[in-house]
Amino acid sequence: MVYAYIQDVPIDSAGYRRIMDNLGTEPITGSILHLCVRREDGGLRYIDVWESEEACTQAFDQRIHAAVDAAFGGHRPSTEPTVQVLDVLDITGATLPASV
Repeated sequence: MVYAYIQDVPIDSAGYRRIMDNLGTEPITGSILHLCVRREDGGLRYIDVWESEEACTQAFDQRIHAAVDAAFGGHRPSTEPTVQVLDVLDITGATLPASV
């Protein structure tokens, strides 16, 4: 079962670029799709699809939080933005691993 969510983050595109630069080009294990879109209020919205919630948690613990910390000088907000979990009925257009 895949794990998917929407997350609104209070950063601008420059902050997002810093995070992505810190993550590098190596694919993140377990990530199926990451979409970042601009919100009307100037913040950003992430739409992410993962092989599992466990894969997502592991990616944040091992790579993503470190990249965010580095992008903002080690001062990541003390709380995570609210995550709205999505009830995925179908995925098309993505090459899914055989284990999903």
